[in-house]
Amino acid sequence: MPAHPLRSDIISNYYLFYVRNNANMANLRRCPFVPKTRVIIFQDEDGRAPFLEWFDQLPPKAQDKCRVRLERLAQLGHELRRPEADYLRDQIYELRIGLQGINYRILYFFHRNLAAVLSHGLVKERAVPPAEIDLAIKRKRKFTAHPDRHTYQE
Repeated sequence: MPAHPLRSDIISNYYLFYVRNNANMANLRRCPFVPKTRVIIFQDEDGRAPFLEWFDQLPPKAQDKCRVRLERLAQLGHELRRPEADYLRDQIYELRIGLQGINYRILYFFHRNLAAVLSHGLVKERAVPPAEIDLAIKRKRKFTAHPDRHTYQE
């Protein structure tokens, strides 16, 4: 199975650098492009990654803007604020992406202070529907109970 473009473009490149330089943590902390926050993609029990299924259906320009926003999430983590991200409720956050009048949202949550877990994405009109937030809350509970089982692996 080929590597998913999102995973290899954003996430793997950072951690490949991290693994190669793990012996010298002082240099790693000074490097400006090493993320503060690990970005993880949620996986269901059946092995599906809802975020990736949604992401693959987006137009290429929207995918590019999502990648940029995910890079910012990796760099800033909890520090990322409006207009790029916002807190919804019950420890669920949204990445905010706008393109040609379409509002894309990526719902995520933090696992301890180590990682941001991408639950799923959606296109919204006014506000993120409560059912979508509830779905992200369910996924957060599943992930918290069994992080290894619900972490997407290539």
